[in-house]
Amino acid sequence: VQLQASGGGLVQAGGSLTLSCVVSGRTFSVYGMGWFRQAPGNEREFVAAINWGGGSTDYADSVKGRFTISRDNSKNTVSLQMNSLKPDDTAVYYCAQRSRAFGDVGTSEYAYEYWGQGTQVTVSS
Repeated sequence: VQLQASGGGLVQAGGSLTLSCVVSGRTFSVYGMGWFRQAPGNEREFVAAINWGGGSTDYADSVKGRFTISRDNSKNTVSLQMNSLKPDDTAVYYCAQRSRAFGDVGTSEYAYEYWGQGTQVTVSS
């Protein structure tokens, strides 16, 4: 299973970015997906998750109302639309695929089996 994340970059505070993650090697549509991030010196933290069908999502409190996770099962892709970005959002963002099929949204990294390589998001003040 391979997860390829893209879309990171440098943006000013208040700006927007959209991250995408393309998954190959396993049936995409039956597994929940998530986004996590890790800033320098910090542990990896949960950002957003979506269940296998796309009908259920969850967000970290720090990004609620600003970030939107979505999925396109026809394209094996999960996306993270990030608006109103803040310097505190600066981190490496990782997409991940859950280990169990047909599960609910997962907020713990231990619920995820496969991880992408990460994409850097830098928000300048």
